[in-house]
Amino acid sequence: MDQVEQEITAYLYERLSGDEDAFSVTNSSTIMETMSSVNDTMKWMLGGIAAISLLVGGIGIMNIMLVSVTERTREIGIRKAIGARKRTILLQFLLEALLVSVIGCAIGIVLSIVIIFAINHVSSSLSATLSLQVVWIAIAFSVCIGVVFGIYPAQKAANKRPIDALRFTT
Repeated sequence: MDQVEQEITAYLYERLSGDEDAFSVTNSSTIMETMSSVNDTMKWMLGGIAAISLLVGGIGIMNIMLVSVTERTREIGIRKAIGARKRTILLQFLLEALLVSVIGCAIGIVLSIVIIFAINHVSSSLSATLSLQVVWIAIAFSVCIGVVFGIYPAQKAANKRPIDALRFTT
């Protein structure tokens, strides 16, 4: 391909009396490299947006769980006073954080399916699909975000002393 490009360039250069501005020769590999570069840039940009979204979602989950711990401080105190172990309370709040995260993931998947259906319905030239692998990756990330951002509120709940929790008033 490169040899043909050089031969055509040399021929046109001779034919047009050395005027380089009168023509341009482009091969498809150059266009493909440019498209690949643009595609890679878009992947990084979308990955960055997804990472920021995951961080914001995780912080939101943590805030919801911290409010839940604060609102249920007396419940935590009662449960500890009647014998609930630290591990049990930790697991309860961690599972609640995980549930909030997975529900958010399910809403996102449903919205994705609706958007894909709308794209396919509106445009006959575009065809969008949602692979099962992407769905499983989204669920895995959701579980990780729920666990990572749910650990602090769960530990905060589990570490409460029963007497302090029973005295707490909102």
